[in-house]
Amino acid sequence: MSAPQTDPAPDDLEEGTVARIDFGKVAQIGRDGHQVVPVVLQDADSGDVLFIGYANDEALRLTFERRSAVLYSTSRNEIWHKGATSGDMLSLVEVRVNCEQNSLLYRVRRDGGGACHTRDASGASRPSCYYRSVEATQELRFLSD
Repeated sequence: MSAPQTDPAPDDLEEGTVARIDFGKVAQIGRDGHQVVPVVLQDADSGDVLFIGYANDEALRLTFERRSAVLYSTSRNEIWHKGATSGDMLSLVEVRVNCEQNSLLYRVRRDGGGACHTRDASGASRPSCYYRSVEATQELRFLSD
């Protein structure tokens, strides 16, 4: 009999090399009744994907008003203005919608050093949340910064 799996500590999840991909995230958002769409945040100059978030109608409205990325945190159940605490603001260049109008693309420019809430070995904000590659179903590898 295997031991029950426990939730990893944030350091293990964000800095580890064991894959713990959350395949239940979207289902949980639905069960919790969040009225959101996924948002891809993309660097308007390089084309790099910075991270994926969620927006509700208020977050989208505030994104246009502030001309800066505003999202809805499904874990904290609140509006989240990216960079309000870290200083790593994302200035809005353009908002696009997909063909079925069920996801958004925020094309942005980084005003601070990074886009991710995690930090690299030197303590700097990472430029993207995609800083590891999946090598196998249970193995991650850090990309060189």
